[in-house]
Order: sequence, then structure tokens, then C-alpha cells
Amino acid sequence: MSFDSPEMSLYGLVSMVGLLVGGWIWSRRWTKKPESISVFIGAICGAYLGAKVLYLLAEGWLYFGEPGWGMQWLTGKTIVGALLGGYAGVELVKWMIERREPTGDWFAIGVPISIAVGRLGCLRHGCCLGRECPDSDWWSLVDSAGITRWPAVPLELAFNLLFVAAILPLAMRKAGRGQLFHFYLISYGAFRFFHEFQRETPKVLFGLSGYQLGAIGLIVLGTIRFRQRALEQKHVAEGSSNAGENEPPADAAGEAEEK
Repeated sequence: MSFDSPEMSLYGLVSMVGLLVGGWIWSRRWTKKPESISVFIGAICGAYLGAKVLYLLAEGWLYFGEPGWGMQWLTGKTIVGALLGGYAGVELVKWMIERREPTGDWFAIGVPISIAVGRLGCLRHGCCLGRECPDSDWWSLVDSAGITRWPAVPLELAFNLLFVAAILPLAMRKAGRGQLFHFYLISYGAFRFFHEFQRETPKVLFGLSGYQLGAIGLIVLGTIRFRQRALEQKHVAEGSSNAGENEPPADAAGEAEEK
């Protein structure tokens, strides 16, 4: 398939739409806090770098030297690596601008929506295939070669939309503040780890694909940061409580002023 074919152009267009959707959602935040744009830029740069690096480690190296390997390396990327790299990019920028405020809650909504839109491109392009199924059922897909396969892309698209539907009420009520993106990292990592057994991806270590190893990284990262954020919030709450206890009662303060 050539780079300028209708399928490739549509795939790139849908991927760009996903990026724009995520940018629009995040733009609602930086209109209130202009410095947030640097966090968004850090996320985008880190995501693209992580997506490329993990892809090359997971399967890109297999195509080296084959016809069209340069284009394969140029266009190949993975969501798992994008999440790991994007998180690292955000944390790096926040460290550089000395910002401590949690920023992940908006990503918890924007990222799965962007991924879901991007998966529409995968569905049209015919990539990210599921494993071949022995029998054809109502839920299976037939690829361009007429092979019946596990519906890997529709299931991942559905997972991301369901996550948004579940997390949006929490975000609107401001429940779980500072932890929503950690929920996404853990839940997507678990989903992707088990779902990967049904995908047509090369195994690189102990019968696991590189994407499964990356998914484990998402679970570990999300869990560690969840615990750290919970401890931070606990210390802040305890500090506020202690500060209130150390203040003199209103009556006593009044009496002191009268004297």
C-alpha cells in the first residue's frame, strides 16, 4: 500500500482528528491557566517519542532490512508507549516549571476519547489485527484477505468509550481528584495485557509481547503514583486539620483582643 493511498490518508486524517479532539478538551483548561499549555506540549512530545520507541522495541526491529522497512518504522507507533512517554513528558515539564498541581484528571477524559477516535482509523485501515478465529461468528471480523479475526480494534474502542462514560460523572462531581488518570493507566494496562493474548503481535519475552510488557509498566506506574498521590493528599488533609486545631477559638481570640 502506498503512502498516498486513500486508506493511508484516511488513517492519518482520523489520527489527526483524535489529536485535535484531545487538544480541544485540554484547551478548556489552559484558557483558565495559560501555563497549562506547556504541560500539554510536554504530553504530546513525550507521547510521540514513547509511542515510537516502544513500537521499535516491540516489533519494529523485525522489519529491518525488509522492503518498505523505512516507511514501517516511520509510521509505526503504539498507544501503550504513548501513555508511558506522555506521562513522563508531563512530569518533566511540571518539574521544569516547578508546578505541583495535579493535571491528570483532564487527561483521563481527553486521552481515551482521542484513542477511541484514532481506533476508527485503525478499523478503516485494517491494522492492529486480532488473532485468526477458527470459526466465523456474529462478533468476529473479516480482514481484507478474507480471514476471520478477533475484533481487537472494536473492543479497544468500546473500552475507551466505556471508561469515559464511567469516569465523566466522577470528574463532574470532582470525586477522586488527582487520581482519575491513574485509574485509566491501571485499567487500560490490565485490559491491554489480557487483550493482547488475542492480538496478532510478536512475542518477545516469556511468551509475552512487547506491548504486554509495556502494559505491565502502565499498571505499575499507575499503582505507584496512585499510592503516592493518596499519601500526599492525606498529608495535606492532616496539615489542614492540625492548622485548624492550633488556632484559638473565636471567643478566646475575642477575649484576648479586649484585654
